[in-house]
This record gives sequence, structure tokens and C-alpha cells, in this order.
Amino acid sequence: MAEPRPAPFFIGDDLALDFLNTVAAPWDEEIEWLANGADFLAWLDAAHAVPAKIAAQFRAEGGSRALDAVADDARTLREWFRTFTAKHAGTPLDRSALRELSRLNPLLEEDETYRQIELAPSEGAEETDGGHEVPLRWGTRRRWRNARALLLPIAEAIGDLVCREDFTLVRRCEGPTCTLWFLDVSKAHARRWCSMAVCGSRAKAAAHRARARLDAAEH
Repeated sequence: MAEPRPAPFFIGDDLALDFLNTVAAPWDEEIEWLANGADFLAWLDAAHAVPAKIAAQFRAEGGSRALDAVADDARTLREWFRTFTAKHAGTPLDRSALRELSRLNPLLEEDETYRQIELAPSEGAEETDGGHEVPLRWGTRRRWRNARALLLPIAEAIGDLVCREDFTLVRRCEGPTCTLWFLDVSKAHARRWCSMAVCGSRAKAAAHRARARLDAAEH
């Protein structure tokens, strides 16, 4: 009987990098979390990339063929962005990066978002320039007309990463066989591992064994 697939990793501190981590080999054997449309929808739901009611709506409407096709597009998008990330991680992006990202803008053009006025959270009301609190704020909505719209939060997250974050802080885990990515938001920017549970503890155990062998050799 096959082992149950573990829950997906959300260790990237960025949705676009968590998306890259939907295929990984944390325990040597590769795990694919976007094998089909149902998987993709489940991951989007777990990542809070789509509203829960939208995920439930797509599940209720079925249309597995359309969802499977979008999952295929998602995997293609993921591997394209993996190539870009592997090339540029740890270095500042320059103007030439726009050419490499050119496939993203046509996808973003498909988006149907709009803004509406809504109540601000009571504990975080908006402030005017004069310092007065206003109980209203702008809220952004999206029309989810078909399954392909499920790609849009991912495209938007990639855009946010390349436009708003420091790409020098995009790192790959230092585990020798690990493929997981993260944005190093640690205070000293010294993060090395995807997580202590997965690779950090392995590294500590390996270092302990190495020290034990050295001590044994010296005595």
C-alpha cells in the first residue's frame, strides 16, 4: 500500500516560492502536489490563494477535465518560473529580466478584478492624511469566470515577488538533495534550511556524526 502523501510545504515565506515547492523530494522520493485539477484546487485552498467559497464552487461544479487542463498549465508555469528563479536567485534583478518574464503579462491580461468599498476592520481603520480614522476602505474582488482564472493568483504572486521583493534574498535550501525555495526574511538574512524539521535536523545530525568520527580518530 502506497504511503499517504504528506501535506504540501508552506515554508517559502512567499506564495510564488511555495508554488515552486509543490514538487519536491524532501525524503529522496519526488512528491507532486499538483498531479491533477483536484490537487491544484486543494493546494490553492490550503495556500489561501483563492477564497474558500470559490474553491468550494469549483469542486461542486465538477468539470474535472477543465481543472486537469489548468493543472497542466500550472505545472508548465511552475517549471518556467523555476528556470527563471534558479538563474536569478541571490542576485538583483535588472531591466533585462522583463524580457524573460514576457510570458507572464498575457496571462495577467486575462484577469477581471475590480474594487469595491467595504468596512475596514475595527482594529485597523484607515487614516486620512489629516490623521482621522475612516471606517471604510477599498476591497479588491475578482470574477472567477472559468477554471483558467485559478492561475491568476499565482501569476500575481510571481509579479509581486519580482516587483516588490529583493531577489537577492531568494534562496534554495542548502540540504544536499533538497529542492525547496524560500525568501530569507530572517533578521540577519542568514537562513540556510527549508525547515529545521526537514533539512536543518539532518544537517545537525550529520555534523554530530562527523564530530564523533573525528573524536574517535583522535583517540
